[in-house]
Amino acid sequence: MKTLTELSEWQALQSHYAEIKGEQMVNLFADNPDRFNEFSVQACGILLDYSKNRVNKKTLQLLLALADEVGIADHAAAMFRGDRINATEDRSVLHSALRMPADQSLVVDGVDVVADVHKVARQAAEFVDKVRSGEWLGYTGKPIKTVVNIGIGGSDLGPLMVCEALKPWQQRSLEFRFVSNVDGTHITEALSGLDADTTLFIVASKTFTTQETLANAHTARNWFLESGNESDIAKHFVAVSTNESAVADFGIDVANMFRFWDWVGGRYSLWSSIGLAIRLSIGNDNFDQMLAGAHAMDQHFATAETHRNLPVILALLGVWYGNFFGARSQVVAPYDQYLHRFPAYLQQLDMESNGKQVRIDGQPVDTATGAVLWGEPGTNGQHAFFQLIHQGSDLIPVDFITAARSCNESGSHHSMLLANCIAQTEALMTGKSRSQVEMELRDSGMTDDEIGKLAPHKVFTGNRPTNTIMVEQLTPAALGSLIALYEHKVFVQGKIWGINSFDQWGVELGKQLAAAVLSELESGNIGEHDSSTTGLMRYCQQYRQN
Repeated sequence: MKTLTELSEWQALQSHYAEIKGEQMVNLFADNPDRFNEFSVQACGILLDYSKNRVNKKTLQLLLALADEVGIADHAAAMFRGDRINATEDRSVLHSALRMPADQSLVVDGVDVVADVHKVARQAAEFVDKVRSGEWLGYTGKPIKTVVNIGIGGSDLGPLMVCEALKPWQQRSLEFRFVSNVDGTHITEALSGLDADTTLFIVASKTFTTQETLANAHTARNWFLESGNESDIAKHFVAVSTNESAVADFGIDVANMFRFWDWVGGRYSLWSSIGLAIRLSIGNDNFDQMLAGAHAMDQHFATAETHRNLPVILALLGVWYGNFFGARSQVVAPYDQYLHRFPAYLQQLDMESNGKQVRIDGQPVDTATGAVLWGEPGTNGQHAFFQLIHQGSDLIPVDFITAARSCNESGSHHSMLLANCIAQTEALMTGKSRSQVEMELRDSGMTDDEIGKLAPHKVFTGNRPTNTIMVEQLTPAALGSLIALYEHKVFVQGKIWGINSFDQWGVELGKQLAAAVLSELESGNIGEHDSSTTGLMRYCQQYRQN
């Protein structure tokens, strides 16, 4: 079996890169006035403009040929039908089943997973209606005012991101707080100012053994018992888990334990009962709209031709820059304040999925894999890290994400936001030449000597690639489609690189070593380690004892 770099399609791309690497995007636009229409796609309420990329028709043809050669369509079909594509854990990958309509069916290993998903969804929906309506009462007979979600990783990043993104649909009589960090400061601050008799805790842990989550949950439990009794815990704590006995031992009524499945990875789980906080925030109808938006993107990914397929195009552009231009970094810049946690969410989705150095067959990869993904909302980023993107020595592709219509129309704010977003994509493409700079400085009255000193610092090379992803408005359905778009983009890239995007063994090593170090820190008996680890532990013990 040929490796990726041995494929003729890959080698054709290498030859093409040598031909096109010096091409200027401004010339591509000058040569093709219809470039925007030819290099943009609309689906599921999303416009993807990828015309400001260092690609031409031949580039796209070669990239699509690579996708066909590695069998992206077949791999996607295998995922959607429930094949055990997570080979290292011998599991199906069925987050798409979490958003399938109730009138559909998907039988995997003799179980209709869609029917099972909707059974749990109905349980969650009934609970949510009780809390939101005020029917669910705390131990003093008062309704819930604050919901505290305790989880980590996918049990925190997804729910937190969506609750922030969909605040316009939030029931404002409820306050939502999220705790993930094992640092005691996080839970302390989250509990500050709360009343035990009006607070509901969601403890989200599949095994109910996650160290950070359980530490925070027990701290919350102890805080609660300063006011209530153990018999009251069932009214103020619910669980998202599969470990019924551990949940019961904690004091949670197992009737208020919401299941999910081993075929749902944490970073793909916000669609499941892990999204209980989301349901409580925006209500069941809006949650269903979000699921419908994601399902629409699933259908698009599964059926659209590759040259009109949004996830495929995004993925191939990432491969183009990462593997041929050597770009090791990718920025996501949402020009919508509600999406301020979206880059952090995508960091886990992308980097935990595709941060791998061996192929699914266990052999070393022969290309770079997942890029470093980062970002902040615009326009804040323009006054911070955009300097690096415009004039730094690294090529850093950027995804600009925005909505044509704001959820909060206020004077000219949204027009200013859109203007900045669109202008940044133009500026990154066109740059500013030395002759343009000199002309501007000369018109400002500067001498030739002054111009010679300042001009080099004001030159922008341009030719920096961007995608613009635009929705009409950031609704629950639009957000669902947007998240699923990136999920499938990650999947496509993983398949091209031949890696398993659905395990995360790198997370496990740190957990194992932390457990050993914790035991030694608490006992005072430090075992055999390198001198640095031993020295750090002794330093900690010295000041903790004092």
